[in-house]
Amino acid sequence: MEGIQHRSVEVNGIKMHVAEKGEGPVVLFLHGFPDLWYSWRHQIVSLSARGYRAVAPDLRGYGDTDVPSSISAYTAFHVVGDLIALLDAMGVEEVFLVGHDWGALIGWYLCMFRPHRVKAYVCLSVPFPRRNPKVKTVDAMRALYGDDYYVCRFQEPGKMEAEMAKVGVRFVVENMLTSRKTGPPILPKGRYGAGFNTDTSITLPSWLSEKDVDYYVSKFEKTGFSGGLNYYRNLNLNWELTAPWSGIRVKVAVMFITGELDSVYTSLGMKDYIHGGGFKEDVPNLEQVVVQEGVGHFNNQETPEQISTYIYDFITKF
Repeated sequence: MEGIQHRSVEVNGIKMHVAEKGEGPVVLFLHGFPDLWYSWRHQIVSLSARGYRAVAPDLRGYGDTDVPSSISAYTAFHVVGDLIALLDAMGVEEVFLVGHDWGALIGWYLCMFRPHRVKAYVCLSVPFPRRNPKVKTVDAMRALYGDDYYVCRFQEPGKMEAEMAKVGVRFVVENMLTSRKTGPPILPKGRYGAGFNTDTSITLPSWLSEKDVDYYVSKFEKTGFSGGLNYYRNLNLNWELTAPWSGIRVKVAVMFITGELDSVYTSLGMKDYIHGGGFKEDVPNLEQVVVQEGVGHFNNQETPEQISTYIYDFITKF
């Protein structure tokens, strides 16, 4: 962590906290939920030592970045707008992009909207979200997985926040980050923890320390979880807003990495899409797909050295 610099940048009407280290071509890291710039701490150190400028913002609604109160302030257009403004503020024309979870989804939107700003994309966990022109995103998920699917449970403003408050920030963070449960995350009503980790007596894995958890807890106790949850509450609105891009093919060069035990990878139809030709059809320059044996959703933290090496080996081609 030594030498990582922190600053606040005015972007798109908000103040964005950015952590960065190194000199050279920029690698932009985008985190997911419930995460922070901190999830990239290992990659920042590794890539900066190999001749790159590693840049990891807290996305809007997270950490030390502003948390707009309006739900509709968290659309794909807002978040990608923040990133474009960040690149402009840094005087950087194009970057190597790395995204995980919601950061991966935002990465796909960036590649769709402004592909000339991305040299290459290393995507973790979430493959390209092919748009179904006939069914809204959340509606499709509800039809597939039912009302207790986590995305569906996240939709009602204030409801999940209240459930999370009952169990506390520390439990939420530890429960989600340590989950090894495969398949679509289901959150039975009244039993919040069971959806992520049926064993609510949590033992931290070797890759996640008490100090790491303390950092997460300190930030989410300040911001709450509404900012992160609001991304999910805009999935149907994003579906409407991205209608002009329906059927698009992303031409950016891509490497995709997922854990064998990732809840996204083990959800219905995902393996067939990733390995059966659909993913390659939507992303013709998909150069490599890596499935890490025995690894869960938070693979950038669980296998930090391996992920850092994959990123480095891929981006040095360009």
